[in-house]
Amino acid sequence: MKLKTIAKSLIALSTVFVLGACGNNASSSQSSQSSQASESGLKTVKIASVGSDADIWRHIAESEQAKKAGLKIEVQEINGGVPLNESVADGTVDANAFQSIGYLQGFNESHSNKLVPVGTTYIEPMGLYSKKVKSLNDLPNGAKIALPDSPYNATRALRLLESAGLIKLSSSFKEGTGTTSDIIENKKNFEFLMIDDTTSVRVLDDADLIAIGNTIALEGGLNVLKDALFYEKADKSTITSINVIVVKAENAKNPEILKLVELYHDSEIQKWISEKFDGTKVEVNKSISEVWGK
Repeated sequence: MKLKTIAKSLIALSTVFVLGACGNNASSSQSSQSSQASESGLKTVKIASVGSDADIWRHIAESEQAKKAGLKIEVQEINGGVPLNESVADGTVDANAFQSIGYLQGFNESHSNKLVPVGTTYIEPMGLYSKKVKSLNDLPNGAKIALPDSPYNATRALRLLESAGLIKLSSSFKEGTGTTSDIIENKKNFEFLMIDDTTSVRVLDDADLIAIGNTIALEGGLNVLKDALFYEKADKSTITSINVIVVKAENAKNPEILKLVELYHDSEIQKWISEKFDGTKVEVNKSISEVWGK
């Protein structure tokens, strides 16, 4: 009798466990369905970027702020400025975030597909670095100054040298196309060398002064705010150096894309960017009409 009673108790317990397990599975299934439903309610926006900018957008994509904004952000990393812009022009992605206003202007001048900015992000200062002098005033006559060989960055570097008081440029100097031939005053007879800007940090020993963009400087262990003798400031003279989020003209008022701009300037997102990049991606939150004017 006792054995029968025990057997009945075990059967009853087994039934309870089975029912409990089924209940848990049902609950888990409902939770999964709920999660899928929540995901399906998000609007997908595709953004292309590269390097440290892609890191920023991956962080934004995974943030709670993105979910609250109702966005599922897909980040595609593409190497090369032209391919990045072409990915927007051909509709592969909805937007990209990697370039300055000056770069965008140069792209639009040489391509039939015209792109437009929808929001500013930051200015990443270009700096003047040296291992041979501790002050720009110490540069000797005939000093060798290395400039990046890409057209836009070369003109940016020349503007920076002018801002530092080292040279004077012609009034006809143009961003993206200007060259050292536009220098009208060079009191110390500086010699200018054009170099592959990706090698800038490695050749610091070979020139008296080198203009280096911040992305390359960071990768080489330099902080523009601490290590440069002089660097760009965010003002009217550096408007073309401000980075922007870019789209096709017909998407300029797309509400989902405009949410990308709001997300970038979220205070928590900005705190992460500042800590991650040692403050070298200086936030610029201006209306497009202030910086684009087209």
